[in-house]
Amino acid sequence: MNSSFFSGLTNRFRYGHQLNPARDWLVLLTLWLILFAGVVGWNAWAFDTVAGGGTIGAAASSTPPIFNQSSLDSIRVIFDTRVNEELKYTTGVYHFADPSQ
Repeated sequence: MNSSFFSGLTNRFRYGHQLNPARDWLVLLTLWLILFAGVVGWNAWAFDTVAGGGTIGAAASSTPPIFNQSSLDSIRVIFDTRVNEELKYTTGVYHFADPSQ
């Protein structure tokens, strides 16, 4: 690439001697409206698809179980053990010696 290519490219995007803010705002507003219409259209399509029971993207074939029952049982055993230890303190089986007294 030579420098004449870049100078020709930059000349194409120059304002020249007179600025035209009305044209610039009109171009900016037009691009914004096109983008906004695209976003609204996409959201309307996505809502209609999901509301109709469809999925966006590939549907999951099957989902693995989230929890393992043996893990849940071991957690339940831990909490039951803690409750039993707490009951031993409240019923008087264990005596708590308060070091502050």
